[in-house]
Amino acid sequence: MKVVVAVDSFKGSMTSMEAGMAVKAGILAAKKDAEVIVKPLADGGEGTTDALIEGLKGERVDVTVTGPYHEPVQAYYGYLRESNTAVMEMATAAGITLSDKKEPMTATTYGVGELILHAIGRGIRNFIIGIGGSATNDGGVGMLKALGYRFLDEEGEDAGEGGQALAKIVSVEISDKKQLLSQCNFRIACDVTNPLCGSQGATYIYGPQKGVTPDILPVLDAGMKNYAEVTAKVIGKDNQNAAGAGAARQRQPECGRCRCGRRTWICISELSGWRADTGNTAYSGCCPYRG
Repeated sequence: MKVVVAVDSFKGSMTSMEAGMAVKAGILAAKKDAEVIVKPLADGGEGTTDALIEGLKGERVDVTVTGPYHEPVQAYYGYLRESNTAVMEMATAAGITLSDKKEPMTATTYGVGELILHAIGRGIRNFIIGIGGSATNDGGVGMLKALGYRFLDEEGEDAGEGGQALAKIVSVEISDKKQLLSQCNFRIACDVTNPLCGSQGATYIYGPQKGVTPDILPVLDAGMKNYAEVTAKVIGKDNQNAAGAGAARQRQPECGRCRCGRRTWICISELSGWRADTGNTAYSGCCPYRG
C-alpha cells in the first residue's frame, strides 16, 4: 500500500511536516510494509514558504528582522533561482506563533517589509507571499514604513506602530523607493474574502484571535476605516467595502491592471505602483497581466 500524506499545520501546535510525520507513524504502526510519502501543505499562512521550497526545489534564505513586538526574530524566505522569485510568508516575520503576547494595538508588520527589502537587495523582483497567520492588525502600515513610506499624524509626526496608529493617520508620504518597488511583481497567497471594515471585516472576524477584546473592536475598526479613507485619497480609489479587502488586513480586490477581478494588496499595489496579483487559494494561478 502506498500513502501520500499532506496535512496543513495546526496553528501554534504542529507544523505541516510534524503533523504529517505523526500520521505516517500511525499508518506504519497499523501496516508496517506501507510506503508513506509525507509532503508539506499550506494555505497562505505558516508553512507556506516551506511547502513551496519543497515543491519547487528552492533554497532557504535566513534573515533577522523586526518581530511583531519589535524584538529581533529569525525569519526566512525561499529563493527559486530559475525564476528569480522570492517565496515568503507574513507569519515568519509577524506571525501569531512567534510570541505568547497578543497585543494588536502595538503589533507591527515592519519585519515583513524588511524581508521584502532584503530580497530586493539581492536583485529579486518576483515574489510569492502568503499573508495568513499574522499577529497584527496594523493594515500593513509597519511593512510600508520599512519600505520607506511615512504615515503622519495631525502634527506632521510619525503616527506610530501597530493598530493604535491607524486612527492617528492623516497623511501619507510616498516612499523614495517607489521607482524600485514598481519593478516588482507580486503574487499573494490567500483564500478569504472579508471586507476591510464592519462586522464581517478584518478586525471583527480575525481580531479576536490576535487579542482584540470586545471593547477594543470598535476602536480598531474605526481606526482601520480612517486608514482606508486616508489612503483612498492618496491612491484615488476606495475599495474598503469590497470583498477581499480585509484579508490579512492588507488586501484589496481587483487587479486594476487588466480588470481580471483577482485580489490585490491595498497599499502595495496602489501606493507603491507594484504589480500585485493573487488567486483565491494558496499560490494559485495569478492574473494573466504581464505587461
